Parts: sequence; C-alpha cells; structure tokens
Amino acid sequence: MKTEERWLRQHRKLARPWLGVSALLGWAATLVLALQAWLLATVITAVSFQHSSLSEQWRSLAVMLALLPLRALCAWSAEQAAHHGAIRVKTQLRDRLFVRLRDLGPTGLAQQKQGSLLALLSDGIEALGGYYAHYLPATMQLVATPVTLLLFITPQDWLSALILFATAPLVPFFMILIGKGAEQRNQHQWRQLTRMGAHFLDMIRGLSTLKLFNASQREAGSVARAADEYRRRTLSVLRIAFLSSFTLEFFATVSIAVVAVVIGFRLYWGEMAFMQGFFVLLLAPEFYLPLRNLGARYHDRMEALGAAEQLLPFFQQPTRQATSSDKAFQPQQSQGMRIEFRNLSFQWPGQASGIKDLNLVLEPGERIAIVGPSGAGKSTLMNLVLGFIEADQGELIADGQPLSRVAAASWRKHLAWVPQSPHLFHGSVTDNIALGATEASRQQILEAARTAHCLEFIEALPQGMDTLVGEGGQGLSGGQRQRIALARAFLRRARLVLLDEPSANLDLASERLIQQSVDELAHQCTLIVIAHRLHTIRSADRILVMDDGKIVQQGTHETLAQEPGPYARLLGAHLRGAA
Repeated sequence: MKTEERWLRQHRKLARPWLGVSALLGWAATLVLALQAWLLATVITAVSFQHSSLSEQWRSLAVMLALLPLRALCAWSAEQAAHHGAIRVKTQLRDRLFVRLRDLGPTGLAQQKQGSLLALLSDGIEALGGYYAHYLPATMQLVATPVTLLLFITPQDWLSALILFATAPLVPFFMILIGKGAEQRNQHQWRQLTRMGAHFLDMIRGLSTLKLFNASQREAGSVARAADEYRRRTLSVLRIAFLSSFTLEFFATVSIAVVAVVIGFRLYWGEMAFMQGFFVLLLAPEFYLPLRNLGARYHDRMEALGAAEQLLPFFQQPTRQATSSDKAFQPQQSQGMRIEFRNLSFQWPGQASGIKDLNLVLEPGERIAIVGPSGAGKSTLMNLVLGFIEADQGELIADGQPLSRVAAASWRKHLAWVPQSPHLFHGSVTDNIALGATEASRQQILEAARTAHCLEFIEALPQGMDTLVGEGGQGLSGGQRQRIALARAFLRRARLVLLDEPSANLDLASERLIQQSVDELAHQCTLIVIAHRLHTIRSADRILVMDDGKIVQQGTHETLAQEPGPYARLLGAHLRGAA
C-alpha cells in the first residue's frame, strides 16, 4: 500500500464512529430493499398467476409503500453520518496542520512557498473530504451489500448467485486497471496546482515592482499559459475518469443481462418459478450498485491521494515535540536575564553558514549589539535564542536552566522579538499592540503605547486606539508600524528582548523616536540588538563582532574603534557611506 494511502487510512479512526453508523444504516437500507423486492414479487405473482386482485394485496402494498420513506431515510442518514465523519477528520487535520506549521516556526516556514501553504490549508484539506465522506463508505458497502443480497438470492436460485459471484470481481478489476493512469495524472495535477498558486501569490505581491519595470503583461501571459496547461491536463484526467465510469457501467450491465437471459431461458423451460426469477432479477441491479458507486467515487480517492502527497512532507518534517520532562521556565533575576552559550554549534543543511563552537555569557540587564557581515551568523544566533531552531551541539542556558529541558511556550512568555519588518494584522491598533498579551488592560496598553512614543500619531487617527488598520499595517508608515511593534515589547514586560535593527529604512524623525523607545526598553530587560546603525552600536554596553559563525571581537565601541580588525573596518565603511 502506498505511503499516502496508509496515511489516509490511519486517520480513518478520527471518523470511525460516524463511518460505523453510516455502514450500519447502509446495511439497513439493503435489508429494506430486499424486503421491498420480496413483497413486490409476491404481489406480481399473486395478481398475474394466482388470479388475485390488487385489493386483496393491499396489506403487502401498504407495507411496501411504508418501506419507501424508511429506505430513503436510511440512505440519507448514512450519507449525513459519513459527511459528519469527513468534517471531523478535516477539522482535526486542519488543526494539526496549523500546529505543525506553528511548530516549524519562522525558519521552517521561510523555506516554504506561501502560495503552496495556502493551497494546502484550503483546497488540500478540503480535498480529503470526499475520501472519508464517499470513498470509504462505498468500500464498506462493497462488501456488506453484495454479501447480504447473496444470502437472499442463493436460497432462491443458486445458479444466479454463482453468476453474480463470478462476474462481480470484473468490475473492480477494470476500475483499478484504468484508475491507475488517472491516479498518476491527478497527483501531477496537485503538484502543478500548488506551484501555480505559489507563483500567482508571488506575482500579486510583487505587482507594483512588475509595473515599475513594465513586466506585468509578460507575467500575466505566463500565468495564462500555466492556467491553460492546467486546464488541458485536468481534461485529460476527466477523460480517463469518464472512461472508467463507462467501463464499470458496461460490465455491470452485461453481467445483469447474463443473469436475465439465464433466468429467462429457465423460466421458458419451466426449471424455476416466476416469483423466484422475478425476485432475483429485482435484486441483480442492486447487487452491482455498490461496485458502480465505488467506481463513481474512485476519483475522490485519487483527489485525496494527490492532496496527501503534498500534505505528508509538512506532517513528516521534524520538530521539537514537548515532553512530560519539559519544565516551565522560572526567571531567577529581578531584572533582565542571564544567558549563557556553552560550546553552541548549528549548521544550516546544505549551507556553510551557521554558528561554530560559541561560548558567551550575557549578564542581566546588559545591552548587547551584534554586528558583522551578511552570513556571519547573527540571525542564526537570534533563532537559537528564540527557540525556532535547535543547536546541533552545545547548550543554551538561561538563568541556570538548560533550554533543551524547558517547554518552548513557557520560555517564549518571557521574550519579546521585534524584527526589521514587524507584521501588523487586520484589526484595531489596540488589538495589534495587545498581540500575545490579551489579558492586558486598556490602561496597560495605553501606557505601552505612550512609552513607545505611539500616542502622538495614534490620537491623530480617526478612531484613535480603535482605528482599524489593514493587513500588514496598511494605512500606517514604516516608523509607525515599528513603534507599535515596540509597544508590544513594552506591554509584555519581557525579561529578554531581541531586536533586529528596529530603525532600519526609516526617516530621521522616526529613527530618533524609535531609538528613544529602545533606550527606555533597555532599562528593564536584557537587550540583544542586531545593529547596523552607528548610534545603535555606540549605546550598547558590549559589542559582539561576528564573522563566519564565530565571535571575533567584543568590547565597547570606544575600545573596539581603537583596535585594528573587523570592527574598525566596518566602522570605516559606515563612515565613508555616511560621507
């Protein structure tokens, strides 16, 4: 069995109660059908051959009519139960996928195309529904219905039962034979859909740049060509699916015809009674119905396999799982946090960049600036502290507690992280400041905004703190978004704050205000800043100069500026650029 098929069947237990109810109701509908067929055969035989009138058969007719809504109710309820099971599976899988994506963290998600992720979260999970709502119930009825009907048919006519039993395997055999080609093409379709979604999302995000370079028409043409190719391949899959359905219907019809011809000749020769023959003929089409339904639902299986092929890599990516031995982090300092790096090393897969045998101690309340060329290991160091990646060797210790034995969620409660481009979500200014600190009061949010020098521009907004901002902070300037992100850090009252050059790409006025906010923030925590600006470097208690994953220099700005080495060269390049 393929890996994707095994994965889909493993999650069948999530829908097991509902699927069991669906199978039971489907089997009940089969029993009702057999009883209806027997009553109809009895009435026709009595009226046609026993000279009975319809009025004399009113009891049988009344029961037969009463069974019609009962059978319909059983069939409808079975379908609804299967749908509830599928909804349960989709809901839990979507929740698990969100948890998995959260566990991967920013570093893991950065390696994925966002268009592909969106396609999987929406269409990918949704495509699994047909497998649990239609295909699995059809496979269960594939056994239950024919076996039940054979138990009714065999006592009446063993030869017809033998013919049905012998021809039944032909239908699934040809279904699988033809479906293999459609399955491979359908999986290719899913891969193409995710690639096309990723490309389209990237193009939408870069639309302003494309227009600037007069390349929008060219990219629109590439999207149109990709969409047309996807359409043609989809039609090729549908052609195979229709061929499969035709084949199933053909063999089922031929098999029923064989049974009818055999019964017809035996009735003509007087070898069987009319009632027996008619009863068997009524049940013969129903015998093949589950096989035909399975063929009609086979495309649901193919669709689910294609989606599972894309989903499996996300569920199989290794992430650090919380264990019962993980403890809650307990701060030991009244202000800030003591961080110790012991022989810490990390290597990015397939890359030369990383951290190499790092030994370092950050004291509580210390303000650290990290400088160095691109690829020196600054961002890797940040990701290790934030817990987004795990060290290959060595230990990271905070307030005497190894972080490898601390629950990640508990550790991050005491952190605040402000990246170069903080993300603001669609919602009010209040909601964006209170992100991650929903228990904060209105007064605490206002105080954090004041400390981060946000109140001046917030009060000028139409609804003040209740003003809605767009996704990504639309409607606010870069400096305003940065100050709201700093207000989040103030509100959290974190003991360790990590900043990735908060004043980058800002005008002088915004830069000055943000620097004032950072200076105030540094009084209440241990502060680590990835720095590029000279004034950020000057105000640090200690500067760490990184190169090739190692700390090659450390000290204050005054001492390092007097020493020959990487820092002096970086400082000289900065001064030449400013001139």
